[in-house]
Amino acid sequence: MGSGQGTVRMDQGMAKDRQTGDDGGRSPLLFYGWVIIAVAVITGMLVYGVRYSFSIFFPELLNEFGWSRGSTALMMSLNVLVYGLMAPVAGTLSSRGKPKRLMLCGVIILALAMIGCSFARQLWHFYLCFGVFVPVGTSLCGWPVIAPSLMHWFATRRGLIMGIGQAGSGLSFVYGLMAQYLILNLGWRYAYLALAAILAAVLLPLHRFVFHYHPRSKGARAYGSQEPHFEKYVEQSVLARSWTVREMLRTYQLWLLVLYFFLFWGISSFLVLAHQIKYAVDAGYSAVSAVSVFALYGVAMILGQASGVISDRFGREKTMAFSSCASLVGLLALLAVRDTSQPWLLYVYALCFGYGGGLSTAILFAGAADLFHGKHFGTASGLLLTGMGLGGAIGPWLGGYLYDTTGSYNGPFILCMVSIVLASVSYWVAAPRHAEKLRARRLGSREGKGL
Repeated sequence: MGSGQGTVRMDQGMAKDRQTGDDGGRSPLLFYGWVIIAVAVITGMLVYGVRYSFSIFFPELLNEFGWSRGSTALMMSLNVLVYGLMAPVAGTLSSRGKPKRLMLCGVIILALAMIGCSFARQLWHFYLCFGVFVPVGTSLCGWPVIAPSLMHWFATRRGLIMGIGQAGSGLSFVYGLMAQYLILNLGWRYAYLALAAILAAVLLPLHRFVFHYHPRSKGARAYGSQEPHFEKYVEQSVLARSWTVREMLRTYQLWLLVLYFFLFWGISSFLVLAHQIKYAVDAGYSAVSAVSVFALYGVAMILGQASGVISDRFGREKTMAFSSCASLVGLLALLAVRDTSQPWLLYVYALCFGYGGGLSTAILFAGAADLFHGKHFGTASGLLLTGMGLGGAIGPWLGGYLYDTTGSYNGPFILCMVSIVLASVSYWVAAPRHAEKLRARRLGSREGKGL
């Protein structure tokens, strides 16, 4: 089939999609896509609250069982690793049909895994429940399915949409206050049971009756599809939709974005997040005070995610550089904490590191959407999370191991700073700003092969 015929057929397919449903672009206040964003936020808060509550349960497990920090933090490393490996699988499954059923299964698996944690007695019990089953459930009902769904519902303003959609992961840190309250009043075992009950009671009906993966299932069109410049967007999307998985895997841009997530979130962020509360407690702060700073980090992360819209105006790379600088300032403040005499340092850390982390995630997925949006974006999104998972398999464990070896967190935190700098370089080289040139080169290559 010639390239001209292929383009015509793809144009016809997109035109057919646009003919279905009500006018989502003209009535944004009534557009059901905003309901999908609300579902994404609530889901993110409860689902990722399980993972990020690890640092709150971490001191409790150390006190009760007396395990080393490295071996205990390994359960967090396993969690992120398995999640990263499962993410592309979940993204691919969601694009092949029945994503609603997939999300319901994920919620059930996640709730059962948390119940398993409440009965755990040995370290391997936690490795299995928290390190394996929790991330399997998380991947099936979390971002690997939500991200492509948001791309289906919104044709424009992706920096803003991805930022808002990820606000749930920021709220998951605030949700940690609930975990701390339950631990103080019920003990850590019953706290796991209570969190599992909340998760199932909220998300099962929400995903069953409210969530819709694609606007076609509601008789709607993607937001922005009626805007005057949408025809140009369609022309660009025709090329973007023609990406095959093999073509994406052959681009260095995809692997540089994977490297970015590996370094920024996998190594740096997860190392710090796994140990930050214990670090603050060691400095003399109470557990409640440490968790409060943890919650402030979540609020700052939400602000960073919501700021993803600035990358639509000022460019992905410049916004990424700003987010990296904010994160570095936060880590410098954390390194300066020695005791309780300067509590403002913890607040600077929480605000800057949280804001930088939230903004970095928004621009990463927005940049990936610029480059690879189309039928297989779920697979591309999943591969990014695989990079995060591989880095996360190292970060938390390495932070605990280095502390057990040196008695200090200085080395691990400096390693995090180096990782952020290297991540910034990889994003600049990937250059989402050149997305149109990349698509044009691919089209030229196809025409040269007579495809």
